Amino acid sequence: MNEDDAVGGELRTVGILGGMSSQSTVEYYRLIDEGINDVHGGHHAAELLIRSVDFGTVERYIRTERWDDAADYLAAAATDLEAGGADFVVMATNTMHRVAPRIEAALSIPFLHIVDAAADAILADGLETVGVLGTRATMDGAFYRERFEEHGIDVIVPEESRRDEIDRIVFEELTKGEIREASRDYYLKAVDQLVERGADGIVLGCTEIELLVEQADRPDVPLFDTTALHVERAVERSLAGRVDG
Repeated sequence: MNEDDAVGGELRTVGILGGMSSQSTVEYYRLIDEGINDVHGGHHAAELLIRSVDFGTVERYIRTERWDDAADYLAAAATDLEAGGADFVVMATNTMHRVAPRIEAALSIPFLHIVDAAADAILADGLETVGVLGTRATMDGAFYRERFEEHGIDVIVPEESRRDEIDRIVFEELTKGEIREASRDYYLKAVDQLVERGADGIVLGCTEIELLVEQADRPDVPLFDTTALHVERAVERSLAGRVDG
């Protein structure tokens, strides 16, 4: 397509519910733009809206397990995206998908769930058991495991003794854009242990982990980057056009 051709009106508008953290939100923005540009070329980019929330508020809700308050806060932010003209919503975080049902209930437009995108990729590779790295809330939470089980995928999480440090690295380093070799080594050891315990692949179940660990680090173990897979689903939905709403 010629770069002078107007494609904006043909694209569905992506609503990104972000800020958890800004590191992952920036990646979503960049990768969705790249995905649209790969198809349309020239200077074309995505039609999108970003509603960024206060990560400090969300982090406090997580630490104090005030999930109802978190759900109210994020559902209100998601409806801002709908009011602004988004055709569908993606939430740029794994952990807060714990309150996804409340967000979906508040919207009359589609909400694309991050686990569904990851599960489709895992099943396409013919895998049935995966290890999950993420925040403590994600690794411990039934919401994540049960969503995978609905797709017929079994989940293994790191041993209890490793989860606090995996969680700390996310909140104290990755969400601030800090990449440390010692932390990469720690995560890769966790990957190796999950494989030893029967994982056929590893889900990077936090949208910042892809900043620290990549496929090249463990070429023989399939790594499922939830950010990339979620973005791919969003780009596909946007490119589907507005014919069916």
